[in-house]
Amino acid sequence: MADQRSARAERSSPGTRKKSSAGKGPEHAARAACQSLEALISHPAEGVSAIRRFDDDGWCVVVDVLEVPRIPDTTSLLASYEVRLDGDGELVEYARVRRYRRGAADE
Repeated sequence: MADQRSARAERSSPGTRKKSSAGKGPEHAARAACQSLEALISHPAEGVSAIRRFDDDGWCVVVDVLEVPRIPDTTSLLASYEVRLDGDGELVEYARVRRYRRGAADE
């Protein structure tokens, strides 16, 4: 009985499974874009508001960043950055495309 459990555990452990192509999917791209952008601009990422494929294997990710924290929080300044990654998740380019107040509604 214990042998069966250990055999199942070995088959299902993360270290023994083959990595699937899902590791380079949109979730990986979103994480890579946030980490790369934070390292470059030294502002914390708040989240990802869009992601799309480009050039068959690359990604374009829109990352929302807190640029100027204020009190009250609704007056903080945020910015949206478009981050382009290659197929390996490496940053190719980025650009700030929008800056806005947290409490402001979209036009």
